[in-house]
Amino acid sequence: MSPPLHILWRDEHLVAVYKPAGWLVHRTGLDAGETRFVMQTLRDQLGQHVFPVHRLDKGTCGVLVMALHSDAARALSQSFEHQATHKRYLAMVRGWAPEATEVDHALKPDDAPADAAVQDAHTRFRLVARLTLPEVSDPRFPGTRASLVEAVPTTGRRHQIRRHLKHLAHPIIGDATHGKGPINRWWAERLGLQRLWLHAWQLRVPHPVTGETLVLDSGLRLEAGDGVQQAAPTADWQRLLAECPWSMVP
Repeated sequence: MSPPLHILWRDEHLVAVYKPAGWLVHRTGLDAGETRFVMQTLRDQLGQHVFPVHRLDKGTCGVLVMALHSDAARALSQSFEHQATHKRYLAMVRGWAPEATEVDHALKPDDAPADAAVQDAHTRFRLVARLTLPEVSDPRFPGTRASLVEAVPTTGRRHQIRRHLKHLAHPIIGDATHGKGPINRWWAERLGLQRLWLHAWQLRVPHPVTGETLVLDSGLRLEAGDGVQQAAPTADWQRLLAECPWSMVP
């Protein structure tokens, strides 16, 4: 039986939860061996039906919203479709990322045929912290560099942030599809944890009934000196911040 999900917000119209890394939003034939699903777990936890209105990749953790009735689902789905939402993500990437940059790089869906049309895709990136370690993770370099970057997508293409960071030559650590296997394995061994280091940090969305902007926050804080709360859903990230010598960017 799956553990209960951490609820970030709830009223009679919608619920926001912290999606753990490694969980699927709902059942799919593409990952038939998986047993942890947000939709089914939350339905059993709340004792009522829930309606998915957006998705997060299996490896991504953080804020996920579901509607609690069909009218709310319709309104929320339209907000995501018409880009009336504002999303902020945090990613740990290879190398020293630029302090600020924008990527306007069209993408095809991952499973699209070769002659499929590309879709506009745009993401803003901002450097949050940098890290230098003396250990060698890539034999081409004398040490290891990594960055924490904030990502704000203004379009909603699948795997957009992951693919845009690869386009910048700063793939997300733990990204098995768009990153580098040896570097991912090096970090997994060092951290004692194999996962995609991408976090859905904050979501601003119009309330489906009142229209008021809801600010839904994952609870992750960048203050590395506060200690690690092992029971917190953000414990993996808090441990990453606490155990590595990050230099925060003002």
